[in-house]
Amino acid sequence: MLFIGICGASGSGKSTLAQELATMVNKSILIINQDAYYFDHPDLTFEERCRLNFDEPGIFDHDLILRDISSLLEGQRVPRKRYDYTRHCRADQTDEYLEPHDVIILEGIHAFYDERLRNQMDLRLYMHVESDICLLRRIQRDIVERGRDIDSIANQYMTTVKPMFDQYIRNYEQYADVIVAGGGKNARITEILAGYINNDLHLYWGRGSRSRKN
Repeated sequence: MLFIGICGASGSGKSTLAQELATMVNKSILIINQDAYYFDHPDLTFEERCRLNFDEPGIFDHDLILRDISSLLEGQRVPRKRYDYTRHCRADQTDEYLEPHDVIILEGIHAFYDERLRNQMDLRLYMHVESDICLLRRIQRDIVERGRDIDSIANQYMTTVKPMFDQYIRNYEQYADVIVAGGGKNARITEILAGYINNDLHLYWGRGSRSRKN
């Protein structure tokens, strides 16, 4: 079993790369979005939840991510986590589970934040994409998928997205094994990465154990 982390700015193509790899790797792949692990805030009103900083590392339950990933790597299934972006609250389904797969991919803006989780990863990929491209992709996603308007997107970008990128996310590049330029649609790098993963999986099945990067 291989554990891969994909990190980078919002709109940098993390999900796209994960999905592209899933079509090219010869074993089963489980993709986990870090956004499913936002902390819940049931004590706050909707208006108060809207004002939370969803781009800081502390907004995520890193302990829960680590527990779920560790359980999956040990061959145990875990309850599926979900988050409702329209209401800004958790929407977990107690009867849905994530099953162990040959490859587990965790993708998120702070996927490299927790050192304990980083040390579990066999491969760390950082998405390096120009900020204006990331912003355009974010606008399109938030309008189409999350029902937001352009004013709220622009306000969030200036107050939290860009400051948190400058303070945290851009610095995660130092932890990467591979820097992916151009986003998830970079066909050449995707092909190379898929070949590497397939080869590592072949070696894994041959030796019967998984190596862990420190």
